[in-house]
Amino acid sequence: QVQLVESGGGSVQSGGSLRLSCAVSGYTYSSYCLAWFRQAPGKEREGVAAIDDYGSTRYADSVKGRLSISLDNADNPNALYHQMNSLKQEETAMYYCAAERSVVWSKWPDEDEETYWGQGTQETVSS
Repeated sequence: QVQLVESGGGSVQSGGSLRLSCAVSGYTYSSYCLAWFRQAPGKEREGVAAIDDYGSTRYADSVKGRLSISLDNADNPNALYHQMNSLKQEETAMYYCAAERSVVWSKWPDEDEETYWGQGTQETVSS
């Protein structure tokens, strides 16, 4: 049973930084794509960053240069991290960790019935 548990959310002022973590357990596949998504109030969920087992990464244009996605261990990840700087008020959202067995980068971000999800952690950016 794959389990993803996010932590590290909270409140921060605009321009500040926040680091999120996602504990990964029960993932036994040799290949993976681990990602961060977010959903702001009244908006659709969007992918913000992803990393695969080759070490390739992708970032949404809106966060490039401000967000870094990383793993504790590329061979057998137990934790996924999200370090975001220069936060904006409009980035207030619920942030979710997601896992898939593979990714087609030309189609990312994508979601399907085989995507595993965490419960989310709230990040609030105030002015």
